Parts: sequence; C-alpha cells; structure tokens
Amino acid sequence: MTWQSKNQKQIPTEEYVKGIKEGNRTVLARAITLVESNAERHFIQAQQLIESLLQEPSNSIRIGITGVPGAGKSTFIDSFGSLLCNQGHRVAVLAVDPSSQVSNGSIMGDKTRMERLSRHPNAFIRPSPSGGNLGGVSRKTRETILLCEAAGYDVIIVETMGVGQGEFIVREMVDFFLLLVLTGAGDELQTMKKGIMELPDLVVVNKADGDNMMKAERAKQEYGNILHFLKPYTPNWTTITLTASALKETGIKDIWDRVMEFEHVTKKNGFFYERRKNQQTEWLYSLLKHELHHLFFTNSSVKKQLPLYEEQIRTGEKTVSASAIEILSLFLEKIKSG
Repeated sequence: MTWQSKNQKQIPTEEYVKGIKEGNRTVLARAITLVESNAERHFIQAQQLIESLLQEPSNSIRIGITGVPGAGKSTFIDSFGSLLCNQGHRVAVLAVDPSSQVSNGSIMGDKTRMERLSRHPNAFIRPSPSGGNLGGVSRKTRETILLCEAAGYDVIIVETMGVGQGEFIVREMVDFFLLLVLTGAGDELQTMKKGIMELPDLVVVNKADGDNMMKAERAKQEYGNILHFLKPYTPNWTTITLTASALKETGIKDIWDRVMEFEHVTKKNGFFYERRKNQQTEWLYSLLKHELHHLFFTNSSVKKQLPLYEEQIRTGEKTVSASAIEILSLFLEKIKSG
C-alpha cells in the first residue's frame, strides 16, 4: 500500500493498526488526521481505531510543558527532545497551535521552530490547530497521545500556548507538568493565570546563560520561596525550581533526571497509575460534553429556530433565560420523536 498517495481511498482500520504498531510515521500522521476530523464519516472508523489500540502496552511518560509567550518553549523542547532521542528514547511532541481565524490551520508551525528535533529519526512532531478550543487545547489530544504510544513513542510531550485555561486542561492529561519561566519572578507572576503556580511538578527558569545567569539564580530563589507556601499538585512530591539554558543546552539533563525521579516515586507509591485511571474518567466526561454540544448545535430544529430566538433576544421580546429553556425543550422533544 502506498501511504503517501493523497488520492487513495479510505484506509481500512486494520491497515492503520498494522502501520501504527510498526512505527510508520506516515501512517501515524494520517491516523491522527482521521481522529481529528470533524466529518461524520470518519468518526466511526476513528473510534474503531482507538478501541483496537486501547489495550496496547505502553511504558510512556507524558509531559506537559507550558510557559508565558517568550519563555522559549519551542527552543527548550528542541533541546530537551534531542537529548532524549540521542539517549535512545522515541519522543512525540504534540504542539497545540493557535488556529488561524481565516483558514483554521496552525499559525506557529512547530516543525520550523524545532528544526533539529524534527529531523531526528526518533522524533515525531505534530502541530495541531486548536480549532478555537478553550486555551488552545486540541479536542483530540488525548486520542493523539494514545496513537503515539501505540506507535512506540515512550516520551510524549504536550506543549501548550501558555495563554489561559489550556494549562489546566493539559494538566489533567499528562503525568508530569513543567512550567517554563524567565527571570524577574515578581513581574512574571503578574502575567500568569491565577493558580498556575499550583499546577507544575517542576519550575524551570530558562535562558540562564551569559549576563542573565545571576538574574536566573535570583529568580530560582524567588520561585522557590513561592512554591514553599503552595500545596504541591502531586501528593508526596516536592515541586522545586531549576535553571537551564535551552540555547546553550545546560541544565537539560538535570531536568530529565528530575522527571525520572518523579516517575520512580509516583510509580512506587501507586499515584502514577491512579492518575492515569483518573485521566480516563476525565476523557469520558470531555467526550460526553463535546458530543452533547455537537448533537445540540447540529439538530435541525435548533439550527432553524436559534436565529429566531437570537433576534427576539436582541429586540427585547424574549429574555435569555426563557429562550434557553425553550430551545432546550425543543431539542429534547426532537430527540424523543426521533
């Protein structure tokens, strides 16, 4: 089968499964496109594929990486991922881009921002347009993680844009959460979403090189003081601050050592596996919310009547609350009648 052909017919599910298990990156990319698709004709096959791979053994570590714009996330991931690939790990990077309001496609182009890693045979980078979802988190990120793990990737990195609620969503789908910051803790915290400092398992002060070294060490102490008064997100784990330079590639190994220590500790006390089970439940509720949203707004009666209610609300003929109840009743009646 020629996977590269753009005009080929729909690929059978068993061919997807076979290609993914063999670690074929082209097949993996097409499978991710399938599960990301909003087309009705793709949904059933995507779910069949997920079900087929759900029980595949995996020994992966899922790492979420966030930070304010300018913190150097892409450069850091390029350096961090390259180190791991050179050690023999297989690294998948799921970088959720902001979506273009014109084309709905990715804006930032992560493969161009991670040039070295994108060329490594042990790496797979998937820039995914957020599609306007909350915080820029792709609706299908969980499914994509599963596909990458089935393809043999043992380190899964999920990069967020660092602009809002996306960090809280990603925190619920990874094992280890890393917050990348810059020098000047006081000013930096003013730009952060309230509560973000309670989420990470490790804080890294990036760009600790050259004339910035002393500032980085000072920031490390400041963040350490802040963390001292916060309850760690992961029980029986102490969140600390490290310094690193993605550009100079210093401190990167220390970060990976900390991740490995985290995995050892949480697997020993059982929390690693408990968190994975909880993530499955979160996945269920996430899908339920999405499907209910989809069913509601694609319902023929709702699509027909909603513009009328909108106009009546604008002119003051109806209240928002009453309109919402009537539209929901209309939807439920349509569901009952089939």
